[in-house]
Amino acid sequence: MNDLKYARELVLDQIKQACQIAQRERSEVQLLAVSKTHPSSRLKEMYATGQRAFGENYLQEALEKIEQLQDLNIEWHFIGHVQRNKTKHLAEKFAWVHGVDRLIIAERLSNQRTAQQTPLNICLQVNIDDQDSKDGCQPHEVAELVAQISQLPHLRLRGLMVIPAPNHTAAFAEARQLFNTVKTKHAYPEDWDTLSMGMSADLHEAIAAGSTMVRIGTALFGARDYSH
Repeated sequence: MNDLKYARELVLDQIKQACQIAQRERSEVQLLAVSKTHPSSRLKEMYATGQRAFGENYLQEALEKIEQLQDLNIEWHFIGHVQRNKTKHLAEKFAWVHGVDRLIIAERLSNQRTAQQTPLNICLQVNIDDQDSKDGCQPHEVAELVAQISQLPHLRLRGLMVIPAPNHTAAFAEARQLFNTVKTKHAYPEDWDTLSMGMSADLHEAIAAGSTMVRIGTALFGARDYSH
């Protein structure tokens, strides 16, 4: 068994255990492989283990990988900060964009996604614990953004994405409460089913709080190499 297959099976087992403890169905949680800084060859190896959803943070790096791996049926997720002048590539090349935090960004993505493509799945990034160093809208802005973005064509508003501060696992429960509030009090999103939260170090806590998609990098690929 190669190292990536072994690593993926360990992570899948952790997800299964976390779901059992939380009394949730294993099928409720998707594994997103965060592949930033890792070469296309490693993604190809990971793909061979059965992984299909990959998350990238840096647009230029991601575009190069999308070109190099276009023969593979990869579901590409952009999980980095979304800049206004980069939305065209995101709208054209990705299946999911997790970092939407302003109406203008959603409008640009909607305008630049073609009618021939399937709708672009998006998550609202929320700065759930008010970190100065993190992007994202404020929790009190979510309801209005949901109402506005849900009306845009060529987009499917799927849910929320959060990146709490390290060891601040209580923020997961706050995100879940916000997610449920939108689901029960606002009838705008038809596909409101995704709570993107949890990484290698806090996977269990995120799933216990209701995560439906965990973004795992280090536990799958090992330490990142930023030298290049």
